[in-house]
Order: sequence, then structure tokens, then C-alpha cells
Amino acid sequence: MDIKKYLSQARFIDLLLDAVCVVDRQGYFVYVSAACERVFGYEPHELIGRPMIELVLFEDRERTLLAASEVMGGEPNFNFENRYLRKDGRVVHISWSARWSETHQLRIAVARDITERKQAESRQLAMFAISEAAHAAEDLLALFKRVHQLIGQWLPALNFSIALCDQPQGSFDFPYYVVEHAERPMFEIGRLSDEVIRSGLPVLHSVQDSPSWLGVPLATQNGIIGALLVMSSAGSERYTESHKEMLQFVSAQVAAAIERQKLHARLQYLAQHDALTRLPNREFLYERLNSALARAKREQEYLAVLYVDLDDFKRVNDSYGHAVGDALLQRVALRLRKCVRESDTVARMSGDEFVLVLESLKRPEHGLIVAEKVRQNLSQPIQLDGHVLNIFSSIGIAVYPEHGDDPQQLLHYADTAMYTIKRNGY
Repeated sequence: MDIKKYLSQARFIDLLLDAVCVVDRQGYFVYVSAACERVFGYEPHELIGRPMIELVLFEDRERTLLAASEVMGGEPNFNFENRYLRKDGRVVHISWSARWSETHQLRIAVARDITERKQAESRQLAMFAISEAAHAAEDLLALFKRVHQLIGQWLPALNFSIALCDQPQGSFDFPYYVVEHAERPMFEIGRLSDEVIRSGLPVLHSVQDSPSWLGVPLATQNGIIGALLVMSSAGSERYTESHKEMLQFVSAQVAAAIERQKLHARLQYLAQHDALTRLPNREFLYERLNSALARAKREQEYLAVLYVDLDDFKRVNDSYGHAVGDALLQRVALRLRKCVRESDTVARMSGDEFVLVLESLKRPEHGLIVAEKVRQNLSQPIQLDGHVLNIFSSIGIAVYPEHGDDPQQLLHYADTAMYTIKRNGY
């Protein structure tokens, strides 16, 4: 065989792994190499005569046309990156090098598939950005918003939701959701959330010419606490297995952040509340009282502090045991809460002593009305462990601004008034 003749006839271009494309001035393919089928999913004859721009992802078309115009103006372009939709609907990242042939009035370009590299870069960026957001967010809502912004840089996430479930109840709610351009959005989100949470597995629904759904569980060491869901709009990029892998990484970071927030909130709660009665403790009372006084001064309203002490509580412990005494304190805490408004504060100072802070009083004597209500409620018999207990209380009252304008003054006045009542027996 004449080797020179063989070499001249062989289609060496079709042996290249990179795709070679030739486009005319109007932007139509006039030639593509065999590698185009591997890169774009189309056989060469399916692309000849077709506008190049139709294959470009919609979001990248404007800058692609601008780059093409610059090439036709005589400026070669090296390593221009954009995204294309394959025949199977998947998105590929392409790095182009192109130049214009004035003689032939054609644009010649070589396309390299860099999808794997871009996905690796995206995963790396996701790892750092999501981790940073998870640690830096002031609260969960701020975290969810930031995660939504970040995810939108790597995959279609116009519709983004986070569902958190209550395992004992089997229900879930949506602390964060953004849903646009979707029919029956909450029905679909609820259905997909339930499917993901119940199965504990990622769910990918991707159908040609329909919105694409992707949901992944929020998993922790304690089980599934919810689901993270995204939905693309019809006609845009459809979700793939690589998107699922990326979203699973994101969900792991979000789940860990939620657990950290819960732990932080739990520790903060324990630091501020009495373990037995779940009422604010002494330290938290001072914070509440400071804030309440600031509001009273600003709004020019009255504020009352009630210091409540249970009479002969030691006798209950001595007669019935500390378990009954603890249960009695819990019942007292419940009764005190029912005597005041949601905006008021009931705290346990120590032992059998409680403090009530009554805000936004229009008249100073309104504190006396609440004190009488407390006295009557606490005097009602309490049944505990087969025993009927009758308890009585001594209550001292201090009113801002008559009896002081700082927490220490008001608490001291109310405490002194309470001991005076207890000592005198009235």
C-alpha cells in the first residue's frame, strides 16, 4: 500500500478526541467531526445545517454570540467556556478555541469537553462555600437563604425548599421555601418531601419537557430530620446523578448546621432556665427585667415585680419527700404561668421563691390585681401522689417607677415586702 496515499485519504480529524466544528457567517454548522457525537450526543449529519446557538444553554447564549462576533471580527478566541445541551438533555461544559477564515468566510473551532473538570471544581467550591455558610450563619433562616444562593450557582434552583419533620408526630413543616413558575407547587413539594423523608433516600424525577425534581434527605446520627428539595423549570437543565451527588453533600452540611443550632439553642436554654420547672432562672430574670424596664421607660408605662414565696414548703419535703416537693414546684410553676400574659415573665429565683415581672401596666394598682389572682390560684388544693396539699403564699410587690428604676432596687423592695408579709402573717 502506498503510505502517502493512505495518509492523504484518512480522516485523521475524526480520530481526535476534541470536536472540530465549522460554522458559516450566519451561524450554521457546515462541518463537524466525529467527536461531536461523543461530546454533544448528535451524529454529524444531525448537526449540519443547524444553527449553532440552538445547542447553547439559554443562559449562555448572549455572551456566546458576543464572543462569536468578536471572532468574526478577526480576534481569535482561546479557551472560551460555555455550556451546551446534549441530545439526551444533559448539560456539558465546553472550552472553545476558535478563529475566523476571511478567505472561506467560515468560523473554525475546536471544542473540548471539560464537564468533569467543572463538576470537580463545583464540588470543591461547594465544599468550602457551604461549609463556611453553615458555620457563619447567624440563624437557620440566614443559612437557608445563603445555601439557596450558592446552590443556584451550580444547578437550576429557582424553586428551593427545606422541610423539617417532627419524628414522633410524623408531620413536617417548611421553614424555608421559594416556589415560582410551578403548578400545584405545595402539593408537589409536600408529596416529594414525604417520599424522601419516609424512604431516607434521594429522589430524582426528570422527564423530558417537564420540570425536574430532586430531593435529598437531611440525615443526622439521630435519623432523618427533613429534606432538601429543588425544582427546575420546564425547558431548562434537567437534574442528573451528578446533581444528586452534589445536593447530598449540601444536605449533609445543612443537616449538621441544623443539629449545631439545635444543640446551641438547647445549651442556651439550659443555661437560662431552671431544670425542674422550665422557668427562667435568676440570671435570665435579670436580663428580662432589664429589657422590660427599658421598654417601660421608653413607653412611659408602669411595671410591677411580684416576689412569691411558698409558706411552709419545707414541711412538704419533710412530710412527703423531695419527689413530692419537686412535683409541687412544677405545679406551682404551671399555675403562675396561667396567672399572667404571654408578654410577662415568671422566673424561679431559688428553692420555693418565684418572681413575676408584669409589663405594660396602665395603672400601678394593676399589679395588686394580679397578685390577688396568684394568691387565689395557689391556694387551691393540689393532688399529688395520692396526697391533697394545701399551700399558701406570701407575695411582695414593687412598682416602677415608685419603688425603684433598676432591677436590684425593685427586686429588693419586693423581697422585703414579701418577708414583711410572711413575718406578720398577712
